[in-house]
Amino acid sequence: MGDTLYKISYGLYVLTARENGKDNGCIINTAQLVTTTPNRISVTVNKANLTHDMIVNTGIFNVNILTVDTPQSIFEHFGYQSGKNVDKFADAQHNDNFSENGVRYLPKYINAYISGKVVQSIDLGTHTMFIADVTETKSFSDDDSVTYDYYQKNIKPQPKVESGGNTKWVCKICGYIYEGDEIPADFVCPLCKHGASDFEKVEEKSAEPTRYKCKICGYIYEGDEVPEDFTCPVCKRGAEDFEKL
Repeated sequence: MGDTLYKISYGLYVLTARENGKDNGCIINTAQLVTTTPNRISVTVNKANLTHDMIVNTGIFNVNILTVDTPQSIFEHFGYQSGKNVDKFADAQHNDNFSENGVRYLPKYINAYISGKVVQSIDLGTHTMFIADVTETKSFSDDDSVTYDYYQKNIKPQPKVESGGNTKWVCKICGYIYEGDEIPADFVCPLCKHGASDFEKVEEKSAEPTRYKCKICGYIYEGDEVPEDFTCPVCKRGAEDFEKL
């Protein structure tokens, strides 16, 4: 059932909040428009996230709409660590961008942000759904928004498993590898905080060479890296037109 649910067309967003001068953000995959008169959106947030508590206390937030060129480092920064332990906005590259509600938005890798003011909260057990009036929107580009499916296939690093080791289980959310004959039913991924139900057994196989595909003609190059002066023998394009498979 889990694999089927992941086929729903989720987006991926950085949800930001601010309370008492502290800024924080987390990755969410459930944000949508629910009414147009008035304009209202919903976001659903895990209660374990500090961002959740900040929104409960302040009632305001920003939804940062990520684009397909968002690097894995952004998902790791906002999704694989807790704002309870680190200052996610300590790095200057995330600073000095405030919307009208006083909450930060990201300066890169977003095509727009939406500011919300909570009008209703719905307790969903492990999560809270916040229904919010849209107080501001700002668009930066027409770049495609990243979906959960795109992230899984094109951004998230794929686990590399060599033969001869212990049984390995991979988290389908973030790629974390657990080693052991069985994964405990109460195990929680240390990176993305998902449970054992989101892990699948990895079939061991011999290591395969790294492959690069020419985006023009489909020619496959095998090697650790495509040399900068390499020319495709089929269409004569350069190394910049090759992408890693």
